[in-house]
Amino acid sequence: MRPRKNITELFSTFLKFDADRFSIWITDARLYRSMTIGFKQISEAQTSEDFWAVYWHKQAQKSEKSEVALGHMSAYLQEPCYWSVQKMMRRLQKSNDKMPDFFQVAIASVPKILKSCNPDVSGSVKGYASIAFGNIIRDYLRQNQETDLCSNWALLLKVSRKLLTESLHNGGLDAKTIESYLLAWTCFESIYLPRKSPKLRQIVAPEPTTWEAIAAAYNQMRHQLSFPESECSKETIERWLIECGNQVRKYLYPSVKSLNSPKPGYEEGELQDELVDTFREPLLAELIQQEEQATRLKQKNQINDVLEAAIAKLDSTAQQLLQLYYQQGLTQQQIAKELAVQQYTVSRKLSKIRESLLLTLTCWSQETLHIPITSDVVKYISTILEEWLQAHYQNDAH
Repeated sequence: MRPRKNITELFSTFLKFDADRFSIWITDARLYRSMTIGFKQISEAQTSEDFWAVYWHKQAQKSEKSEVALGHMSAYLQEPCYWSVQKMMRRLQKSNDKMPDFFQVAIASVPKILKSCNPDVSGSVKGYASIAFGNIIRDYLRQNQETDLCSNWALLLKVSRKLLTESLHNGGLDAKTIESYLLAWTCFESIYLPRKSPKLRQIVAPEPTTWEAIAAAYNQMRHQLSFPESECSKETIERWLIECGNQVRKYLYPSVKSLNSPKPGYEEGELQDELVDTFREPLLAELIQQEEQATRLKQKNQINDVLEAAIAKLDSTAQQLLQLYYQQGLTQQQIAKELAVQQYTVSRKLSKIRESLLLTLTCWSQETLHIPITSDVVKYISTILEEWLQAHYQNDAH
């Protein structure tokens, strides 16, 4: 892949594939113009990649100004997304896996990643995104495998009411239809579940007598609906539940459209051309001040000091494990062989070390940055810790 030449390219160009390979960088005219206007008020020589990354990240959190900022951040994160996907592809064996498909799945999650990332704490939007992209692809593969292996009936027995409701809303069904479908699903689950096969994924459709029982239960309970209708046949109930299964499958495993796909209804143009240009010069009045940059740098240095001190307090065995795992890149099995211990022992010790470091970093964040600790915050700090450990030991290796 050809690296991009300057800051303007970093924030205004998108990767284009030719088959499964990188082809060229495509410039988005609106984003290019947005960066050009920015450099009219502040010289490119006086700013850095990190400066614009933090700036556009903050703009993306403002609903009235988010679209162009999201465009800039999607462009900026093209490379980490590409390398994360490529790394994941090396581990896959199926011949029908296509890199462009995985890339689009990952890059579509940029808004979610930006919402979760706090550069004031992690200091690296790109580093955080690299880890997040890998997690997104792994989750996508897990959902893909689960939905592929499950029949519709098994999927309906595994799904929660909340997820089914979300899937039906996502499919555009009206409230009255959703209410009827949910009641049909409740009857199906309560009657068919006791008869499920031990091999839940391969479970087949109910027998005709079971469908009759499900329909009878629905007709008896339909008066609970906000708008009760006439009785339904077992064929209607089956058709409704097939639709429920299809909607869940679509919701868990959505189709992917490339930014380079043609615009619907047009002979020319691509989807990426529809990025709205909401950039205006007054945005630059909100540029991050040097004082804020100094604060972030100070926080990054403090995090380094806190974690280095915590590692120094670990016993020699724990420090050796961290070096073998993060610096030398050995797997847990390789470490176990080298230390002549069981693999589960290595796994347990590494987990305890991470927990200890996570507790240290979490307490520091609460006391110094006054961050309220929630499960989401702990998960976020855990990601920061993993990124820091990788960078710390890789730097030591060089």
